Amino acid sequence: MTAEPQPGRRLDGEALAERVAAIASDRKALDIRVIDLRGVVGYTDFFVICSGNTERQTKAIHDAVHRQLKDEGVLPRRVEGEREARWILMDYLDCVVHIFTPEARSFYRLESLWGDAPARSVD
Repeated sequence: MTAEPQPGRRLDGEALAERVAAIASDRKALDIRVIDLRGVVGYTDFFVICSGNTERQTKAIHDAVHRQLKDEGVLPRRVEGEREARWILMDYLDCVVHIFTPEARSFYRLESLWGDAPARSVD
């Protein structure tokens, strides 16, 4: 179930991760994974990891997430990698979003670093 926040309302990490995953899915992101890092690390509660086929698609996924969450009153603390668009990181504090090209995702293998954390795929 996707969280539909009211404008200006703060989402908790889990609701934010679900919202990001839904937006990425709408943009045809590939292999969307939500990793629950609560109790594992202190700097965030969730990772959302997904891929776009090309740099252009990763940028489109980023743009959609940014625009829709901004419209709902949620802005990232920082964004990195937007220019190159091979690995875009969006830090929403309780949820960190990683948008990769397939090559970058395969190279960095971020999911394998957190293999013991609960994770689920999103269609």
